[in-house]
Amino acid sequence: MAKRILVVDDAKFMRVIIREVLEDAGYEVVGEAETGSEALWKYSDLKPDLMILDIIIPVLEGNVVLGRVLDKYPDAKILIVSAIGQRLLVDKALKSGAAGYIVKPLEPEQLLSEVKRILGE
Repeated sequence: MAKRILVVDDAKFMRVIIREVLEDAGYEVVGEAETGSEALWKYSDLKPDLMILDIIIPVLEGNVVLGRVLDKYPDAKILIVSAIGQRLLVDKALKSGAAGYIVKPLEPEQLLSEVKRILGE
């Protein structure tokens, strides 16, 4: 059975790119979210194997979402996506329990490599 992934990014084009890369590799993208609050309820509803989470999103920023998901679901696997220059936010996310991070612009090979590593494939 394909691993189920939730993609959270406020930019639709990024969600489309990530979805295409993942689906081409055999993963199931079970949902997408644009905001932190949407990410929280979709995570609770869908319980994906992995959430790919942009660090800068509206309503609740990525580190807030990360903390709330891990508080409720300690085994959650979350891959952070950041732009260059967001090193402090990425460091905070990693210290808070993020499983890894990748930097935009995304390289499909790097995305898949991190997804496989985090999912133990």
